[in-house]
Amino acid sequence: MTYDIAAIRAQFPALTAGTAHFDGPGGTQTPQSVIRAIGDALAHPLSNRGHGVPGERNAESIVTETRQAMADLLGAHPSGIVFGRSATQLAYDFSRTLAKTWSRGDEVVVTRLDHDANIRPWIQAADQAGATVRWADFDPATAKLTVDDIRAVLSERTRLVAVTAASNLIGTRPAIAAISRLAHGAGALSYVDGVHYTAHTLVDLEQLGADFFVCSAYKFLGPHHGVLAARPELLNTLRPDKLLPSTDAVPERFELGTLPYEFLAGTTAAVDFLAGLDASATGTRRERLIAAFAALEAHEQILRTQIDKGLSSLQGVKVHSKAADRTPTLLLTFEDRTTTDAYRFLAERGVHAPSGSFYAVEASRRLGLGDTGGLRIGLAPYNSTEDVDRLLTGLSEFLML
Repeated sequence: MTYDIAAIRAQFPALTAGTAHFDGPGGTQTPQSVIRAIGDALAHPLSNRGHGVPGERNAESIVTETRQAMADLLGAHPSGIVFGRSATQLAYDFSRTLAKTWSRGDEVVVTRLDHDANIRPWIQAADQAGATVRWADFDPATAKLTVDDIRAVLSERTRLVAVTAASNLIGTRPAIAAISRLAHGAGALSYVDGVHYTAHTLVDLEQLGADFFVCSAYKFLGPHHGVLAARPELLNTLRPDKLLPSTDAVPERFELGTLPYEFLAGTTAAVDFLAGLDASATGTRRERLIAAFAALEAHEQILRTQIDKGLSSLQGVKVHSKAADRTPTLLLTFEDRTTTDAYRFLAERGVHAPSGSFYAVEASRRLGLGDTGGLRIGLAPYNSTEDVDRLLTGLSEFLML
């Protein structure tokens, strides 16, 4: 296993500005290979997809290659990969489509742990269909959402369980495979928000058992757009609203309008970059991704341990990320200082750790933080021990004011 952090950081032009980035959960910086792939796509002929002129063939090739790249990343089938403007847009599109099959008395489960993009679309769709929303709670003392929390709100009327694979606010990773089995046992589908999860843990759609799994390329070093993975045979059963002349083939029937070909090219490059994080790995792209994510998780664990140790020596800091199984993401508050002041103090010293609830407003409220949230520290593949030293020094100086 080889994780060369200096070589990895050298691939990110944005890092030359000198900022230590702990804002990865909100969006990562971009490696040169992704930037180049986007530019190359735009520099060559591009047209609507087809097989005639070069522009058509280029567009067709980009889409085909990106479906395969995302299938490799998510352990899915290329024909089950759907592209959208964002994970939020995909949730709204699929909630409207699935709600066509709901009726009064049906039930939909959402959780207090989730980003609002995996809550509000389902609440609004349920309201329009006359279905009932059931809330699965989590324990703020342990920051855990358990299988029993989901079981408590399931019934024979449950049609869908919407749950996060990892909280973007506090990092908690619920037992998705067990939750999916539970949902299926009740005759329900599972819609899993993997936006934060995918940046830190290699996805295996079949192992997770998720019927729908959504992520965002810009959270794992790519450009801004969303990706949904599902079984092609399941997608074939769904009838979204679409334009009459547009294709009814899966997965294209869910992709409204012309795809952003240049962004898709950048996403393929991002997956390839991830596959190269372990410089010693060989084999297929999926095999290299398995090795790369093992190396990434080991690297992030070292940094997370460094942060945990450093925070434990600081007085007046409360850590709300307590689950044993979580991403390297921490939410902090302070006894007598605001997290907005901490964010500004750190920013003046070239350390970016943002403050807020980050659209996980239900989780923030459940933690007793209202809509304000806290200071979020999140790691990305390019973070180094030197970054962590700067963060901890900055926090120490802030608390001594």
